[in-house]
Amino acid sequence: MQYSKACGEEISKLAFGTMRLPLKEDGSIDPDQLNAMTDYAMEHGVNYYDTAYPYHDGRSEIAIGKALAKYPRESFKLATKFPGHQFMKKYDCEGIFNEQLKKCGVEYFDFYLLHNIYENSLSTYKNKEYGIVDYFVKQKELGKIRHLGFSTHARAENLEEILDFLGDRVEFCQIQLNYLDWTLQDAKKKIELLGARGIPVMVMEPVRGGKLTDLGEENNARLKEARPEESIASWSFRWLMSIPEVAAVLSGMSNLDQMKDNIKTFSEGASLNKEEWDMMLDIAETMKVGVPCTACRYCVAGCPMGLDIPMLLAGYNDLKFANAMTVKMQMDGTPEDKWPDKCIGCGACAAVCPQHIDIPGTLKEFDEMLHTGPTWADMCRQREEAAEKLRI
Repeated sequence: MQYSKACGEEISKLAFGTMRLPLKEDGSIDPDQLNAMTDYAMEHGVNYYDTAYPYHDGRSEIAIGKALAKYPRESFKLATKFPGHQFMKKYDCEGIFNEQLKKCGVEYFDFYLLHNIYENSLSTYKNKEYGIVDYFVKQKELGKIRHLGFSTHARAENLEEILDFLGDRVEFCQIQLNYLDWTLQDAKKKIELLGARGIPVMVMEPVRGGKLTDLGEENNARLKEARPEESIASWSFRWLMSIPEVAAVLSGMSNLDQMKDNIKTFSEGASLNKEEWDMMLDIAETMKVGVPCTACRYCVAGCPMGLDIPMLLAGYNDLKFANAMTVKMQMDGTPEDKWPDKCIGCGACAAVCPQHIDIPGTLKEFDEMLHTGPTWADMCRQREEAAEKLRI
């Protein structure tokens, strides 16, 4: 197993993410499969385990806590998160934190994250009445948290504001990163911002919820020709190994076969050479759907509604690739007068677009997509209801 030095700790480059645990037919977490996966991970040097308050409707913390309970506490690093990104009736830091310690069966957390500080949740974390950041800084001083950090799905342009607000109170950051989002979500800029501040990065969504494990017949063939013995997923992990700022890669493994393949990659695999790196970025371009916006911003100057059209088109492309709740979260943090439905269809933007994009038509479609399925607020209410039923 490959290891990194982060926050003064030696952590395995492969981390076990527990958002997509193995399930029984009735939808509950399968403890037998989880125990087998955890045992295999521990035997092969995985020492970083990541969970969160809302995962599996609050049951992930309990499940991974039980799976790790038979191992010496110093043999693993346990990370979880405070759900300040959710719309909650009450942000009870002490109540939730003590509940998490009890659910996980531990006296402290090695890594603790302020969950998803993004455009719309930043005000919650800044709210002095809630005192969220101050509370968890205090828990670190008391030894109940060894390292405090945050996760984020914010746009790159908002990350700097978040970093300025948190300052030296945080030691690490967790972001969504893979070769598709390097440009689709401008993750390259996020890495540059974090790297400039010397902040180690924990990676989430390395295979985009499984979407990067099958790239289509032509792209799969390119990778198999280059490395016949390696899985398609392994290329995602080896691509991430090539980024110096990455300390650990969280993989939401759902079965033992995935665990074995990933451990093989992080035990035997190496980072990509330049030719392979460029090939993965080239493959990413072939996978993108939507409109070919280059963010030249010619369209912005003439928009009578003052819309940030490139930002909206980027959201459209992301949502077009996958029904990403991230986009809906980001739009929740966008002023209502800057949403795509405020486009009046004048066509001034399309007239100057070098890519000849039907911008008014695209914005109309984007608005319809945003209102399909549950909203982020709906999901938060469902999670809070589930947590209430589970409280111990």
